[in-house]
Amino acid sequence: MAGNQAPSYFVWEVLFTMCIMALGLLLLALLIGNIQGFFQSLGMRRLEMICRGRDVEQWMRGRRLPEDLKRRVRVAEWYSWHATMGVPESMVLKNLPEDLQTDIRRHLYKFVNKVPILSLMDGGEPFLDAIRERLIQTTYIKGSRILSQGDLVQKMVFIMRGKLESVGEDGSSVMLSEGDACGEELLRWYLEQSSESKEGKQVKIQEHDLISDRTVRCLTNLEAFSLDAKDIEEVTTRFSRFLQSPRVQQVIRYESPYWRFLAAKRIQDAWRNMKKCLSQANTTQNDYQTLRHESPYGKSHRPNRIQIAWRNRKKSLRRANATQ
Repeated sequence: MAGNQAPSYFVWEVLFTMCIMALGLLLLALLIGNIQGFFQSLGMRRLEMICRGRDVEQWMRGRRLPEDLKRRVRVAEWYSWHATMGVPESMVLKNLPEDLQTDIRRHLYKFVNKVPILSLMDGGEPFLDAIRERLIQTTYIKGSRILSQGDLVQKMVFIMRGKLESVGEDGSSVMLSEGDACGEELLRWYLEQSSESKEGKQVKIQEHDLISDRTVRCLTNLEAFSLDAKDIEEVTTRFSRFLQSPRVQQVIRYESPYWRFLAAKRIQDAWRNMKKCLSQANTTQNDYQTLRHESPYGKSHRPNRIQIAWRNRKKSLRRANATQ
C-alpha cells in the first residue's frame, strides 16, 4: 500500500516531516551520549584502581620487596579499595553541614555505645560525639596482627566486619566479631588518669606506658574503625570536667579493672590483717594456758591454795556454830 502513496508537495507538511526527523536524530544522539557517559562512569573507578595498582607495582619493584610482601600488599590494596570503593568516608562527610555529620555518625557508629564503660555514661552524648568524630576507617587482611603481646597499646579498634582472635598470656583464646572492640584498656587507662586530676584544673596526662598482655590476630579480612591514643588523650583532656563528676567517677570505678584490682587488694590486705590478729590472739591464749598448767610454781602451790581455802571455810563454819 505504501507504493500506491504519492509524495506530498505541500510546504508545511514537508517542513513538519523534516522537524520530526531532526528531533528524532537529536533524541537518538542524546540517548547515545547518556549511555556513553554511564559506561564511562562505571569504568572510571576501575581505571583509577588500575592506575593505583600500577603505581603500587612500580613502587614495590623499585623497593625490591620479596614476593611474600608483594602478595600481602596486593591483597591489602584490593580489599581496601573494595571496602571503600575508592571514596574515603571522611571526604564525603566533610562537605556536609555539621549537624548532619553528627546525625550520620551517630547512626553509623552505634558500636561505640556497646563499649561497657561508655554505655553507662548517661548524659555524655557530647563526649561520645567527640570520640565518633575522631574515628578512622581502616582495613586489615587475614593474618594481620592488631596487637602483639609485650608491645605498647597504641589504638583502640572497633570491628565492623570480620573476625578476630585474642590470645592471652595463659593461652586462653577469645573470639571477637562485629560490634566488639579490642584495645579498650587504653580508653580505661586515660579515663582513670583523667579522673585522678583535681576538679577545675587542666592537668596534662603523662604519656602512657600500657603494655598489651595479649595478641590479637585477624582470622578473616577485617573492616574496622580505629581510635588513636593521641585522639583519646585529646578527648579526655577536653572533657575532664565531665569525667570528674561523681556519677561518671562511679561508672569508671565500677567498670575499670584498675579500681577493681585496687578494691580486691585492699579487701585481701584487710582479711590477712584480721587473720594475723586472730592468730596472734589464739597463740597468746594458748601460751597462757600452757604456762598456767605446766608451770612448776603453779603445780606446787595449787594444793596449798586448796588447803588454805578449806581451812578458811572450816573456821567460818565454827564461828557460825559458836555464835548460835
